[in-house]
Amino acid sequence: MGMRATGSMFGLAYGDALGKPVEFKKYPAIVAAFGPGGPTELHKKAQVTDDTQMALAVGWALLSEGDLVQNLTTHFVKWLKSPDNNRAPGNTCMRACLKLDYGLPWEQASIRGSKGCGANMRVTPVGLVKTYDDDTTAYVAQLQAAMTHGHPTALAASELTAFAVRFLVQGATLHELPGLLLERCRSQRQVMRVDGFSSPAGWDECREVLENLQAVLSTKDDGGDVCARTGEGWIAEEALATALHAALRHPDDSVAALGRACATNGDSDSIACLAGAFHGAAYGMTVWPAEWSKRIEYRDQLAKLGAAWD
Repeated sequence: MGMRATGSMFGLAYGDALGKPVEFKKYPAIVAAFGPGGPTELHKKAQVTDDTQMALAVGWALLSEGDLVQNLTTHFVKWLKSPDNNRAPGNTCMRACLKLDYGLPWEQASIRGSKGCGANMRVTPVGLVKTYDDDTTAYVAQLQAAMTHGHPTALAASELTAFAVRFLVQGATLHELPGLLLERCRSQRQVMRVDGFSSPAGWDECREVLENLQAVLSTKDDGGDVCARTGEGWIAEEALATALHAALRHPDDSVAALGRACATNGDSDSIACLAGAFHGAAYGMTVWPAEWSKRIEYRDQLAKLGAAWD
């Protein structure tokens, strides 16, 4: 189970690419086209969405020397201005990055009311940095979220998503994740990582969806849309819970987990990119079909970032 960081980065991109064509389609149309298992064949020239693009931006910022806020700002604005930023980017990210580009401090650029999943769909690299201790991982995960998505739940969900990846790379199993993340909700509730943005309320919302996830997982899988019971994933805490739902319904079949994550009424690419990040962190690069690495967009960047943290 080597190359877990590489497996996680590629898994994120694979899920994103499989979800891209069905992101705005409804469950019946997806099932009609692909069956209840969803899309599981990666296109020969597979394109990703803003989810992977922004995860790469975070990754390169973390590897850059100097001030972290400045590095994140630089890479977020670079993404904003890229001609490849044409993959239905999220409103919150675009608005906040425009403000950063104008030169506003990030505290003023942040969209305070937004808890869209754009903050935690990109946070995987933070959970992969081996040199970070737990406190640094938590702070960086929340900071990169707060720079665009200022809602307390966006910060908490981003920290939990980063820790899900971190726990898996450190040897936790997929089945252990809901319990580990719930424990983190309880232990971190009163810890304020980012002044003026952190709040116990964010942890409470995350705890509620994770408790619901545990209840859902205790019942038989109906084989249907995972969003129906854990949320459509457009908001941060639901993206985390539903990605875990898909990942845990297929713990021994990573490709099936991606297909299931894509076959939803919800934010298919974001749910699938997180499910892919989790499976890759749990099992490493060998869990993915070997030929997929030649098909995926940004393969060189994904490989370089993965190698930096493996």
